[in-house]
Amino acid sequence: MAKVKVYTTPTCPWCVRAKEFLNRHKVKYAEVDVASDDKARDEMVEKSGQMGVPVIEVDGKIVVGFDREALTKILKLQ
Repeated sequence: MAKVKVYTTPTCPWCVRAKEFLNRHKVKYAEVDVASDDKARDEMVEKSGQMGVPVIEVDGKIVVGFDREALTKILKLQ
């Protein structure tokens, strides 16, 4: 099983879609709220070069935004 981390904020509609996608495919993930965790926000920016969310990390690979095609490929989903 892939190790997945989703950097989110509470008001992000694309974050909701990304989490729904992962839930639908029964992918377990750790959710990190970068609005309330400065250290996590800095970590996200360092890894992705982006301030926007969602940023999804799958086994060290970074997907910026909710990119269904990239997630399907990286997670080897049907």
